[in-house]
Amino acid sequence: MRSLKLFVFFFISFLVLFWFFDQQLSLNRKDTATPTMLELDSHPVLTEVDLKLQSSAEKFYEEVLKRTRFNGAMLVGRNGKIIYEKYAGLAHVTEGNPIDSTTSFHLASVSKTFTAMAVLKLWEEGKLDIDSSIAKYISGFPHEQITIRDLLNHRSGLPNYVHFVEKLGWDTKSYISNQEIANMMIQHASQLKADRSNRYFDYCNTNYVLLALIIEKASQLSYADYLKKVFFEPLGMSDTFVFSMDKSNTVLQSYKFNNRQEPMMFLDAVYGDKNVYSTVRDMLKWDYALYEGRLFNKKTLDNAFKGYSHEKRGTRNYGLGWRLIEMPSGKKIIYHNGWWHGNNTVFSRLPQDSTVIIVLGNKYNRSIYKAKRIAGVFSGYGIELDEDE
Repeated sequence: MRSLKLFVFFFISFLVLFWFFDQQLSLNRKDTATPTMLELDSHPVLTEVDLKLQSSAEKFYEEVLKRTRFNGAMLVGRNGKIIYEKYAGLAHVTEGNPIDSTTSFHLASVSKTFTAMAVLKLWEEGKLDIDSSIAKYISGFPHEQITIRDLLNHRSGLPNYVHFVEKLGWDTKSYISNQEIANMMIQHASQLKADRSNRYFDYCNTNYVLLALIIEKASQLSYADYLKKVFFEPLGMSDTFVFSMDKSNTVLQSYKFNNRQEPMMFLDAVYGDKNVYSTVRDMLKWDYALYEGRLFNKKTLDNAFKGYSHEKRGTRNYGLGWRLIEMPSGKKIIYHNGWWHGNNTVFSRLPQDSTVIIVLGNKYNRSIYKAKRIAGVFSGYGIELDEDE
């Protein structure tokens, strides 16, 4: 009889423990969003607001981009629908195939949005801590006071590798890698003194070069493989990839305003701050994934899309991988621009109006950066034009 009571006691205890752990797992599953693929509709039903947005987009294309001999792709989406879509020019500017929905453009600094969100995904999954020192992930790094968050919001105080690698003796006939930049910063720490971290905002490509290495350390995958596995494949971004030197002869080339091709140079193998290629349709899928519950949880998105730099008054700020225009009305434009060689890119999100504006070009054209004026169809936005990458 005593044995039977013990059996019942342990059996009930086991059931209680099983229920408890199952509840905890359920909470964790709810906290971590599951990727949701956007199925694009070529003929969506448009609302009255959609039609006004479409008209604004068409006016911008006809009066601004077309007049400046735009060579690229443009898409405006709302609620996951294609509202306006336009392709102009040829892949090689003066010859070759016409640019179309499968043409993948170098995103330049818009690539930083993927780097930042990859870091935040690893944080969401408990694989890294964004408030820990970067020296924890990059062995021998001399500035232990700098955190991953400082890199994400450009408050690290580090110098820009674009300006120092050549001065420190790098042979510009050879391509430099992310790891070689990190090694150079370790070896020349006394010459490359960093300002005090989290003191002020200073946009710096070095931050995102180091973040790419941290992604690789925390995930045990290459940067390219991590983005492909976690973002590109689950979201159906079939024409999006990370550049590598073996693709140099097959990717879309970029051109100066006078149609001369931009040559490759020694910084072109560096990734994290640039080197993601994508299409306007794939970027619409990326926008769709950035709403709560589709790929990230609320805590992650709240951290990404809030401003961290308040040294200067005004509406502009920077989140974790995102530029921000925060209006007194409460509305917000979450965006990033890009420029590398002849590539100009704009990725602007208006979350309160479920709208995204995407312009990708491979022939240098400053007018691309004026695309935010399309948002004037909505109230509450003080549309500011800029050329910040």
